[in-house]
Amino acid sequence: MERATQVIGQSTAFLDTLERASRAAALDRPVLVIGERGTGKELVAERLHRLSPRWDQPLVVMNCAALPETLIEAELFGHEAGAFTGATKARAGRFEEADRGTLFLDELGTLSMAAQDRLLRAVEYGEVTRIGSSRPLHVDVRIVAATNEHLPDRVAAGTFRADLLDRLSFEVVTLPPLRARAGDIPVLAEFFGRRMAAEIGREVWPGFGPAALDALTSHPWPGNVRELRNAVERAVYRWERPGPIDAIEIDPFASPYRPRGQAPAMVPLPASEPVALPEASAPRDFEPADFKTRVNRFERELLSRALAENRFNQRTTAEALGLSYDQLRHALRRHNLLGQGGG
Repeated sequence: MERATQVIGQSTAFLDTLERASRAAALDRPVLVIGERGTGKELVAERLHRLSPRWDQPLVVMNCAALPETLIEAELFGHEAGAFTGATKARAGRFEEADRGTLFLDELGTLSMAAQDRLLRAVEYGEVTRIGSSRPLHVDVRIVAATNEHLPDRVAAGTFRADLLDRLSFEVVTLPPLRARAGDIPVLAEFFGRRMAAEIGREVWPGFGPAALDALTSHPWPGNVRELRNAVERAVYRWERPGPIDAIEIDPFASPYRPRGQAPAMVPLPASEPVALPEASAPRDFEPADFKTRVNRFERELLSRALAENRFNQRTTAEALGLSYDQLRHALRRHNLLGQGGG
């Protein structure tokens, strides 16, 4: 498994995590990689393999969520001819394919309890038995598993085996989300931008303008590095003017022609920071009666709510309020809201 995407970053949180993974690579023990979607769990798994003594042996990948439950065990452990309908010939499973190498189990939390039982035996004894066979096979496999779930909670809920989690969590590497490594956003954007420009034959890389950089650094990136890469590559191929790229469309579904009923979900404000719009009735006793002061307060609360409802994306907020981006920035600056939500 070779990747075109490199592991890139310079923030302390990211480098500390990478160092933990690098140190664990040399040990012939299971490693559990935890992280939100798009944080690069598969890239870290590849790093664990490439830096291990097994680097010249197979790295076999299996996405446990990509297969129906009825086929997962056959994929993991293989099957003999005639073991079930459609099994016309014998087939080795992923454990056999990864013999002397590394088996990366992505989306580990989606495994059924039955598959967990058989996986536990394979991890404990180094033996697998093909479906339809009674003869166990010895395999020498290092397990690296990944999930975006907190597996101890799954154990407490009775949907994940505690003994399997104990076996797989010799070392746990938790990847920081992109919002926790804000300093890496310009670095990653520059890398993805240069690579996309070269891919489409651009001879000169113009870089990003201030508006684009502001949009990149103010977005919370719930999809993490994968979402950032898509936004940057999309901006590069769409940009046809001379000079730096200065427009980023983060939400590719944003359109005035969006089908009805497909509007993005509203994001409620945190309970600790309620924002209530003033009523049109008589002023409350504690509110000043001065007209200008009340209008300013109403405007500030309206801006705060609009930011929250649009996930603190300033360009989307401006469109929702019928303002230009510059008009919104001016209003946010006037009400000291530029830093709200990281924007």
